[in-house]
Amino acid sequence: MGNLHHVMFPRHVRARLAAALSDTPVALVVGPRQVGKSTLVRQVVAALPESTYLTLDDLTVLSAARSDPEGFIAGLAGPIAIDEIQRAPELLLAIKAAVDRDRRPGRFVLTGSTNVLALPSISEAMTGRIDVIRLRPLSQGELAGTSETFLERIHAASSGLDASPISRRDLVERIVAGGYPEALERRGDRRDAWFESYVATIVQRDVRDISRVEDLGALPRMLTMLATRSVGLLNVADLSRSLGMPLTTVNRYLAILEAIMLVEPIPAWSANLGRRLVRAPKVGLVDPGLAAHLQGMTTTRLLAEPDRFGPLLEMFVVEEIRRQLTWRVLAPTLFHYRDGSGNEVDIVLEQRDGSIIGIEVKAARTVTAADTKGLRALSSILGDRFIRGVVLYTGEAVVPLGDRLVAAPVSALWSA
Repeated sequence: MGNLHHVMFPRHVRARLAAALSDTPVALVVGPRQVGKSTLVRQVVAALPESTYLTLDDLTVLSAARSDPEGFIAGLAGPIAIDEIQRAPELLLAIKAAVDRDRRPGRFVLTGSTNVLALPSISEAMTGRIDVIRLRPLSQGELAGTSETFLERIHAASSGLDASPISRRDLVERIVAGGYPEALERRGDRRDAWFESYVATIVQRDVRDISRVEDLGALPRMLTMLATRSVGLLNVADLSRSLGMPLTTVNRYLAILEAIMLVEPIPAWSANLGRRLVRAPKVGLVDPGLAAHLQGMTTTRLLAEPDRFGPLLEMFVVEEIRRQLTWRVLAPTLFHYRDGSGNEVDIVLEQRDGSIIGIEVKAARTVTAADTKGLRALSSILGDRFIRGVVLYTGEAVVPLGDRLVAAPVSALWSA
């Protein structure tokens, strides 16, 4: 794969992968291209005796896998790692048959750059045999080599949210850099060139694997449009007008961008499960660095254009929290909240027991009463189910804001 030099970053999800291999026959690591899936799987599999590593990006391997899936799987012994499984999804049925004959845990470790389990036939076939682990771009804690405990500390009183202050420039630089290992090693124009070829490669390769797209050039245009509206409510009719595309095409392309894991919706929270499906989701890109690149935003420009900084900061926070959710076994679900009176909460984390934490993101250095309006509205609906509301802002102090409400610096997300 050529990215073995990323071994230096500890991936917090590694323990989850090791646990999956100890009790489940198949582990599937999914995530967009270039987030370090192969590196992670190679590290974990290398520690297993008599293991085999194969990648379907190798055309010889791919052709053997496609022409005789059962024979291909039958010819392999020991723990087997297969990279980029979406290039030969027919292998999954052969893997299912092999697992049904021998249910030992840790037999197969797969990686995928598209959501192969979205295919109904595959999803049903693999039920109960597979543990799916999401790998996202590097989190701030992974970059610093520290463990992140924000999701645990948020339950405690405000004392748990102490954070080392950082400057606005430092914050902007973190947003623009993003979390792709390869992009982080480049600066300025070189990083832009990397993002440019990254999008082109994905459109040429992964999109072709899963779908027939008449106009491949339309996908990057749509991705750029979504980046400029990042963490805004998804309005498909408006996208269709702006791009000059039929609604059906817009919906299909959105599904493709979700399948290759570059775009991810944030569903609307409602106390009524049925209504969650009806209300408009927000939409975000998987990496703020990629979104900043698509918007043409450099550190200098973002510092000079505060109206662009706010949405990218919110996206950065959403993605950092999503990254932290991947290594938790029983992770809460992430939503956004908006009611008919215009009260909004950027992030709603719902635990399995129904308890809820609300998080607001503010680009300002001070927090006013108006900034807690949405959190207070949510708190009044939920009563005891509302555990805490946090306003993450660009100031330096942790400030109690009233009953179960607190403001904390954005860096509380990753401060050890």
